[in-house]
Amino acid sequence: MNAHEPLNEPVIMSYAKAPASAISAGGVTYAYRELGPKGGIPVIFFVHLAATLDNWDPRIIDPIAKNHHVITFDNQGVGASTGRVPDSIEAMADDAYTFIKALGFDKIDIFSFSLGGMVAQDLVLKHPDLVRKLVLTGTGPRGGKDMDKVAGTTYYDMLRAALTRSDPKEFLFFNRDTAGKQAGKAFVKRLEERTADRDAPITVKAFQTQLKAIRKWGRGTPANLSKITQPTLIANGDNDRMVPSVLSQDLHRRIKGSELIIYPGSGHGGIFQFHDKFAPAAVEFLDR
Repeated sequence: MNAHEPLNEPVIMSYAKAPASAISAGGVTYAYRELGPKGGIPVIFFVHLAATLDNWDPRIIDPIAKNHHVITFDNQGVGASTGRVPDSIEAMADDAYTFIKALGFDKIDIFSFSLGGMVAQDLVLKHPDLVRKLVLTGTGPRGGKDMDKVAGTTYYDMLRAALTRSDPKEFLFFNRDTAGKQAGKAFVKRLEERTADRDAPITVKAFQTQLKAIRKWGRGTPANLSKITQPTLIANGDNDRMVPSVLSQDLHRRIKGSELIIYPGSGHGGIFQFHDKFAPAAVEFLDR
């Protein structure tokens, strides 16, 4: 698969040190990073709204990369990837498929968060043979209740953050109680651990197009999720204002045999607030 690489290449175990790579397919150059031991089924990470490669929490990636080949990527039009962000989740799933096939994989595990979880659902339904295991966090199904309100909540919290000169993620991902505020600040700090070779930020236009795609998805016809037969782990906080927590319950109910973890006293970023509990649970699920 990666035959062109020297066998004695040191294994990178820290996301902060993962080199920036790129691969071209279908007229688009996709930016990505990889770490962890190669060989075996890779875990591909599908990132959230407005996010780039720099938005993954190292406290979740690093524990998974200990025994798994982990790959994070910028989909078309995001961060350092070329092209234009499509205005539908379905087209984003097609781009992700193009990227995965370009790397030469025919079986993957998926770790997804928020918008990434929507893209992942579509990819699994279109290409069931590609995916072995599925992790869906902070996300919801097509046509889910209040999914189309994500844009309004996002803009409101971005304004609140701007007024206090904070990172919008502190408002969008975490509760505004003492524990939530502390967790939010700690999370934003962890995202700064990588100092060299950081990703290009997402453009305003790309971000707005993603929001449009989410709105469309929220108003779309629900998919038949009973077709998802892969082992699936679903997780969220109990107070998700972006993608309402009830939608995680909805996914759990509709994906047969799925497992659900809800972290009390946390929001959209519950898995980041409780990374010390969630990372081992995710590892255990992928290893099973």
